[in-house]
Amino acid sequence: MSYDPYAPDPRRPSYQPPHDDPFPPSFSDLPPAESVPPLASRTYPTYPWQPDARPEPDERRAPVHAPLGHHSDLRILRGAYRWQRRVATLTALGYFTLFLVLSASAPGFMTAEAAGGLPTGLLLALAQLPVTWLAIALYEHTARVRVDPLADRIRRQAALDAKRGAGR
Repeated sequence: MSYDPYAPDPRRPSYQPPHDDPFPPSFSDLPPAESVPPLASRTYPTYPWQPDARPEPDERRAPVHAPLGHHSDLRILRGAYRWQRRVATLTALGYFTLFLVLSASAPGFMTAEAAGGLPTGLLLALAQLPVTWLAIALYEHTARVRVDPLADRIRRQAALDAKRGAGR
């Protein structure tokens, strides 16, 4: 058996490029010129990986104001709420941590007698309740002063956005 370099390989299918058409069309096979659309209006199939042409967007007027999701008030509100949580948390937990550190590192100070014969540690432990009330009061104050006005303004803006959106 001899090797023929020009014989087709049975393991690979034969492929003919599209430009090597063995039977080119004759002029008698073409449709009449009046039935062929102009070149600009012809549509050709696209490859499967190419997206279809996008439809034209509807003509709408642009909104005068930015939508609610792009509003800087939301970022300010998140910052105010974050600040509010930090102040209240650090007030309550900071005092409690200070009490624990003093209990572990300064037992002489904590067992020393303070006013009325009570140990200092007991007085500091009893002061935990007013400090917790102070943290709650700070939380409510910062909510009234910083967070609630921003939330009310955003709520009113959202209501206006909803009314404008319903009118479209």
